[in-house]
Amino acid sequence: MTIKSTRRNFIRKSLAASVTMPVFNMALFNEVEAASKKLKGKSASDVASDETFWYQVQKAYTVSPHFINLENGYFSLVSDEVLEAQLKNVQMINEQPSMYMRTRQWGDRANIKRQLADFGGVSPDEIALLRNTTEALNIVIQGIEMNAGDEAIVSDQDYGSMLEAFEMRAKRFGTVVKKIRLPLHPKSDEEVVAAFEAAITPKTKVIHVTHMINLSGQILPVRKIADMAHSKGIEVISDSAHAFGHIPYKIPDLDCDYMGTSLHKWLGCPLGLGMLYVKKEKIKDLWPLMGDVNLPEDDIRKLEHIGTHPCSADLAIANAIKFHNMIGSERKAARLHYLKSYWLKKAQNIPNIIINTPAEAERSCGIGNVGVKGISPSKLADILYDKYKVFTVAINHSAIKGVRVTPHLYTTTHELDIFVKALEEIGENM
Repeated sequence: MTIKSTRRNFIRKSLAASVTMPVFNMALFNEVEAASKKLKGKSASDVASDETFWYQVQKAYTVSPHFINLENGYFSLVSDEVLEAQLKNVQMINEQPSMYMRTRQWGDRANIKRQLADFGGVSPDEIALLRNTTEALNIVIQGIEMNAGDEAIVSDQDYGSMLEAFEMRAKRFGTVVKKIRLPLHPKSDEEVVAAFEAAITPKTKVIHVTHMINLSGQILPVRKIADMAHSKGIEVISDSAHAFGHIPYKIPDLDCDYMGTSLHKWLGCPLGLGMLYVKKEKIKDLWPLMGDVNLPEDDIRKLEHIGTHPCSADLAIANAIKFHNMIGSERKAARLHYLKSYWLKKAQNIPNIIINTPAEAERSCGIGNVGVKGISPSKLADILYDKYKVFTVAINHSAIKGVRVTPHLYTTTHELDIFVKALEEIGENM
């Protein structure tokens, strides 16, 4: 028996008495929970503009007073309760060091995965707990079975790291990457589906779809693309980095074969957490990025092997899910959509303004993108921060040029008014 298998056997024997209960500070939860209970009978759309309720939610966050943060797409601020739980987890693990890591971490990890799987509507044995979307989808892109000459379809608005992963595979193994151009303001779902379908050939093996485009916030019809692809025997990868915990859905609703997301974006988990979903029947044929020969080929845990990792963050996933559920998926999405629409509707009538986000309600949620004629994205982002203390991120893409605007639940309409006023002054002075 190898040292590695001996260690695994020791860990398995320790699991029964080794599950750590998540740390919850109910004092930080109580006001939001009480406010949520008062909303019974109200629709999500009605609650979206209820500033009294959202004030209670805003109080659950500690926000910097030095600038207005409208760049939550990279990493969303965690609530105070989640942060406190993470810090207590760090202290608890630091006090026990190797004892915790050798006897308790795997039971805790399994418990967290059960909660996360329930949140996503799938089985725990179909998800891998990782560090981010890039890691999750690289496992799929580098690990699926494709021969030289086989084709993968991507789009011009996919996340850069995913495009680079496909290009690296093409250079290494001779697979072919076919990039389609997506419409910025599609007239229908069918127009988007048709763009992917037109690129399919007998050599097409997989289609990569960005669920919610990070550049503009456009939501793509993943399920309709998957139905079309599956009818032709083609697998589908969904990059749901910005969709999970942002818009209400369960993973089976997409019927994708693989899905990756970053939990530190819209679900509100600590930084450095991601998840990969793989349909159960697909796991055995997917190669891991790092070797692990001690687990069965159809065990999703073979994809999680990265060595020692800071598992204190993992435990706080339970707190983030509890906080999210306390607010409600439908209410959260409605509020994010309301905040996006609040500033976008005012901005669209300002001179020299370019809106890069679809206007239809079903085609975007909390993410928006706006540009100003004659000003580069980087210059616009600099002006917004230097003059108005509004922090955004510049998007200088061949199809989309502007700043990405991503308010969150702690964002106030007053802050968005300041942003709109800034756009007015910038646009009118051009």
